Amino acid sequence: MSDKLAGLAKRRERLVAQATVQREMLAQSIKPWLVPLTLADRGLAVLNFVKKHPGWMIVGVLLSVYRSNPLGKYLRQGLVTWLAICKLL
Repeated sequence: MSDKLAGLAKRRERLVAQATVQREMLAQSIKPWLVPLTLADRGLAVLNFVKKHPGWMIVGVLLSVYRSNPLGKYLRQGLVTWLAICKLL
């Protein structure tokens, strides 16, 4: 019984060391993707907010459109496009 426990302890020790090495390799391979994935996550959070609160989006767009803003033309076109897509879906 003691030999079996000693074998299990050695195997556990080996597996823990292997898991540590694998975690370090995974962390190194993920590093280049950290910034793009963070930006994508933020974009999805904004998209989910807009889906849950479309009224705020419409109010913001309308306020921007009716102000004397050089972006008003593009925002107006975007609003028309967005409304057309909503009607089609």
